[in-house]
Amino acid sequence: MFMLALAGVSAQASLVAVVLSEDAAPYHEAANAIEAALKPQHAISKVLADRLAASGAVVSRASLLVTVGVKAAEQMAAQGGNTPVLAVLVTEDWYQAQGRAKLAAGGRSAGAVVLEQPLSRQLRLVRNALPRATRVGVVVGPRNADALGVLQAAAEAENLTVVGAVAESESALVATLGQVLKDADLLLAVPDAEVLNRNTVQSVLMTSYRYRDPVVGYSKALSRAGALVSLYSSPEQVGRQAGEIAARMLNGGKLPSMQWPRYFSVSVNAHVARSLGIDTLSEEYLLNVLGGQE
Repeated sequence: MFMLALAGVSAQASLVAVVLSEDAAPYHEAANAIEAALKPQHAISKVLADRLAASGAVVSRASLLVTVGVKAAEQMAAQGGNTPVLAVLVTEDWYQAQGRAKLAAGGRSAGAVVLEQPLSRQLRLVRNALPRATRVGVVVGPRNADALGVLQAAAEAENLTVVGAVAESESALVATLGQVLKDADLLLAVPDAEVLNRNTVQSVLMTSYRYRDPVVGYSKALSRAGALVSLYSSPEQVGRQAGEIAARMLNGGKLPSMQWPRYFSVSVNAHVARSLGIDTLSEEYLLNVLGGQE
């Protein structure tokens, strides 16, 4: 499965090593999209992060390393080296706080395509999906308290107001949500593990429903679970973008420091829309108005 793909590749082609965090479907989806963007002009080798030590010959010959997931990026950073590295399927928080410095140690060129959508895109979704809404509820954990100010500044550009609060603990989450939702028109879910995780997601969705406030989410799974609408990028979409970046870099371009997802999707839960008395939203319309490309 993780063999060098050389068939049909010219002798002048560059080798790209794609390092997967785990042998799991999301990582393979991203890797396959990277491969599709680069073949047949370039050779591709897929390597599991846990087998890096045994794949040293392949990694050392690569012109570019693409890590898929945080685990692969962390292990590649620990291994060191001078080969440029592009990290994908990583969070903005990890890359900005530590990933960039770790990957670029020793002067190596490093870049990333992060998982999160830019705030401006999320807020345009709010404006277009819920045009009568003006007050955006947001709850974050203590580690992301500073994000409320950044979000408020971005919301002002869309003539929106943020009703935000910090949930100091998981036990205080429902009460904090109630304080926010009584003054908000909707809840904008943000990828904050202190607020939204497998233990709390149903409580967050049910509390929002009791207040009749729709939830705008960040994954297809959240829409399935009860969010009205979600904006997200799939592993395949992120991988496609990574492959395009890699192709430009191998043709003499520079590796960008960090990029938001270029390709994204919109998922609407029609049942939730009907339950809240909201006109059915068109996924196609929302995608087009946001300028998206699936």
